[in-house]
Amino acid sequence: MRVVLFGLAVAAEVAAVVLSWGREPVYDTLMYAVSTTVMAGAGAVIVRRSPVGWLFLWFALLNAVGADLCQALGFHGWVLGFWATYTQWIPSGFGWTLTFLLFPDGRLLGRGWRAVAWLGGLGTVLTIAGWSFGPSIAQSLPGGHNPLLVPGLPAEALFTAGMPLYIGALVASAVSLLVRLRRSRGVLRQQLKWFVFAAVLAAVMLPLSFALWYVTPLAGLLAAVPLMALPVAASVAILRYRLYDIDVLISRTVSYTALTVLLAAAYAVTAVVLGTVLGRGSAWVTAAATLVAALAFRPLRARLQDVVDRQFNRARYDAVHRVEAFLEDLRAGRAAPEDVRDVLREVLGDPALELHIDDVPSEVEGQGRVVVERDGQRLGVVTYTVDVNPVVLRQVVETAGLAVEIVRLRAELRRQLAEVEASRARIVAAADAERRRIERDLHDGAQQRLVAIGLALRHAQHQLTTDGQGAVQTLDAAVDQVAEAIAELRALAHGLPPAQLDAGLAPAFQDLAGRAPVPVSVDVPPERFGTGAEAAAYFVGCEGLTNAVKHAGATRVELTAARRNGTLVVTVSDDGVGGASLGDGSGLSGLVDRLEALGGTLRIDSAPGAGTTLTAEVPCGS
Repeated sequence: MRVVLFGLAVAAEVAAVVLSWGREPVYDTLMYAVSTTVMAGAGAVIVRRSPVGWLFLWFALLNAVGADLCQALGFHGWVLGFWATYTQWIPSGFGWTLTFLLFPDGRLLGRGWRAVAWLGGLGTVLTIAGWSFGPSIAQSLPGGHNPLLVPGLPAEALFTAGMPLYIGALVASAVSLLVRLRRSRGVLRQQLKWFVFAAVLAAVMLPLSFALWYVTPLAGLLAAVPLMALPVAASVAILRYRLYDIDVLISRTVSYTALTVLLAAAYAVTAVVLGTVLGRGSAWVTAAATLVAALAFRPLRARLQDVVDRQFNRARYDAVHRVEAFLEDLRAGRAAPEDVRDVLREVLGDPALELHIDDVPSEVEGQGRVVVERDGQRLGVVTYTVDVNPVVLRQVVETAGLAVEIVRLRAELRRQLAEVEASRARIVAAADAERRRIERDLHDGAQQRLVAIGLALRHAQHQLTTDGQGAVQTLDAAVDQVAEAIAELRALAHGLPPAQLDAGLAPAFQDLAGRAPVPVSVDVPPERFGTGAEAAAYFVGCEGLTNAVKHAGATRVELTAARRNGTLVVTVSDDGVGGASLGDGSGLSGLVDRLEALGGTLRIDSAPGAGTTLTAEVPCGS
């Protein structure tokens, strides 16, 4: 049935457009065709969910046939067509009375409201009788004559009696809609908000169109817009598609309408005042009035939006202002950032709401989530379990972004501090373990060998008086054990920082120079360079000085160190025979490994007969 009614309405509109084309303004022809088609389509879509859909279908068919098609036939000489067209608005208005009474589920608000429907029907009958069969309709018909005029009919009395009932029923039905809105909760309230918003729009624009009907042809456009908005809003509400956006739509519409009025008033007052002083034709008047309106726009809009939200979007207003109050307490030090989760739970009414900074859980059925962002950076995720208004949720989460960012930074700081404490504990534990290892290795290895060497020397002392040959063999064995003990001690000391560096690199180099068999000049600043850099520099000095004395036959050595662009540069120069190179297994190769481990380098300049210069560079910070 719904398909048949929809098809008949569309077919009637197509015929009406074809027959009317070129005989009236194009926008007028298309405007009412689109309006009726929209109503029929809305009815066909929602008819299975609400009886309101049947009202839309039947009244769409009435509009298509009784208004548009009959008017098109009137253009072709059928006078009754215009009569039907100018009569059709009366039953159509009664259709909206029934719609307001029955929206959205097809049931009246109470038994007492049945009287409104019956009085509306009676008023419709009386109004049609007084209007359509009396002389009043003649002014709208071609030639100013009513072909269905009934002589002797008290048309004016019928119209006078019927119109108050007709309008009263329409107003009462609108009141019932507001009462239903006031009593509603949850999804039903959001449904009604959509339809009430469109009804308010119609209540403003329809009377205005009637007042301007004989003044401008644009009055028809003012009537068509709300007639299309009502079925669209009803469809959106009944189908429950993105219901919650209506709060934003209402608050924005009211606020920007009020803003436009106030800015226009400010412009007009400024223009009048300055026009009185400077003259009405002065360009300064227009410029000043425009400047006043521009300067007032932003603060006026913020204030108006706040007032409108307080009245029309109370949930959003209360939630956002609660979060803003929390942020003020946070800035004043009266609240902790971690309390933001409890604040979100409070304002959104969800005790199971959670704020996840790092450990974001996987998707869980029945659990919603929203990402918290600030300046394009993802801060965390809020998960919730109740049916939360998504517009309010998004606004609240965006407002709380500062607190969430502070929570994330504090969590990151705590994690880093925990890592530092853990690393310090590991360093201490490693140092203790290394000391115990060295102590154990010394006790079990080198210490035992030295004890054995002492015993062997005592035995050799005894043998010197009785067996000279045996004493020589005992001493040889003792020397071998000394060599092995030295090797073990070197292995144990490998990687340990020299004790000479406790006071810094300069005193360590001075001590090294004082123990050398050749003159050594030292040029090192007294500053500290970091433990790793100083140890590497010291070993470079030791190795370079040893090679100069032992292999190069040098008579003089220079040790220098300096900081250059965040790098410690150590130079060891001698006047020896030169010809040094990085041979496999040499001490210089070990230096290269040590420096590379620190990100440093080693360079050797050692031409034969020209001495040797070792240059080491190791990062030490700026």
